[in-house]
Amino acid sequence: MRRLLKTIAGAVVVGLAGIGGWLVLFPPDLLKVGDGYAAKIVCSNVFIAKRDPQAVLAEDVQAPGHPLLKFVRVSVDRDRETVTARIFGFAAPGRAVHRPGFGCTNVDDGGAHALAGSASETKGADGAPAAHDPALGWPDGSKVDIDPAIQSVVEDAGLAGPGIRAIAVVHDGRLVAETYGPGFDRATPLLGWSMTKSVTAALIGLRIGEGKMDAARGDLLPAWSGDDRSQIKLADLLAMQSGLAFNEDYGDVTDVTRMLYLESDMAGFVASKLLEVPPGTKFRYSSGTSNLLSRLWMQTFDDPAEALAYPRKALFAPLGMTSAVMETDANGTFVGSSYMYATAQDWARFAQFLLEDGSWKGRRLLPEGYVSFMRTPSAASGGDYGSAQVWLQENGIRAGTGSFPPDTFWMLGHDGQAIMIVPSLRLAVVRLGLTPSRLGYDVQKLNAKIIEALD
Repeated sequence: MRRLLKTIAGAVVVGLAGIGGWLVLFPPDLLKVGDGYAAKIVCSNVFIAKRDPQAVLAEDVQAPGHPLLKFVRVSVDRDRETVTARIFGFAAPGRAVHRPGFGCTNVDDGGAHALAGSASETKGADGAPAAHDPALGWPDGSKVDIDPAIQSVVEDAGLAGPGIRAIAVVHDGRLVAETYGPGFDRATPLLGWSMTKSVTAALIGLRIGEGKMDAARGDLLPAWSGDDRSQIKLADLLAMQSGLAFNEDYGDVTDVTRMLYLESDMAGFVASKLLEVPPGTKFRYSSGTSNLLSRLWMQTFDDPAEALAYPRKALFAPLGMTSAVMETDANGTFVGSSYMYATAQDWARFAQFLLEDGSWKGRRLLPEGYVSFMRTPSAASGGDYGSAQVWLQENGIRAGTGSFPPDTFWMLGHDGQAIMIVPSLRLAVVRLGLTPSRLGYDVQKLNAKIIEALD
């Protein structure tokens, strides 16, 4: 009997060792996605938002609710500005490296070394973003011109919703209300997730205005020249009706999770996809499309360094968005689908820019009518989506119904990020938080109450 028990115990030990070796040498993609996600989120929040890594691991990394994420552990190297995540403390390591001015990027071992080396070259050029003078009125400073009726709405916990991190309301060009969740304030850069797509559309609008891009142009990539993908127009990509196959399901290892956490060249991964339907005939929401758009506008520059400097030089600096950081993939392409951090007030500055039809303090930056084009219903979306990376409905409520004027449109992002923009009311509402959809929060109740408070 004793010998049998020893045999069984030995078999268990050998089995566990075998499983451990398999996880080290051949980890499943699901584990690699989880660790890549954890490393990226912790890295960005530590080095951009200056948050505690264990708090980010406990709160942000756990937000999807997948049970395996509870077994992820992270280590932060502040000297090298890198983060490594390992599930069960040893398996499927995911790494991210920070570069000042460009945020964090998922990398493999070689990529971590290369990007860490390039980080030292960018420190002097980018430096830390300047803070706005709290004594000056917004948008030149950060002082709020409080409207008591609207302030009382944003301070209502039921309307602000669970996981609230920031709300900022702009009306008539003034910041009239502002509130923050525990541990966050007006100096905290916050991730916009898919609200970044609308910023990508604005960058393309700038290049269109400079004569470097054309929404009607096809033949976008040499790799597409020999097949029907050559018929895809820039406008089709902007409107999410390219016809390219792409799975946007975040529940497993799909196109979107593979792209964001396993692929070093995100746009190249998307460009390899085949058509599932003819261009212009079917709406398919695709973060891959937005990263392909980033590749396309960046390729309008002969010098990659000029492309990397362009968002800050052409958009963020004129608007005074001193906190804004767009992050790149390991190939150096901006992740225009998902990865922009900015304070609530800087997200509000971008919203005000759209309220002013792409002008800022009387200076036109976007082509006249481009913002109207952005919010014009796309042909294939049935009125849900605009022609350039914005939404025309949220939570089933469309522009032009209920309290929402016909010219209302939304920038929306994962886990409860939302900006409502209403040009006819000269109103924008920024709401940022960590609010997974399973919680059932409806930002439209907040938006409707704010519109009501204007009367």
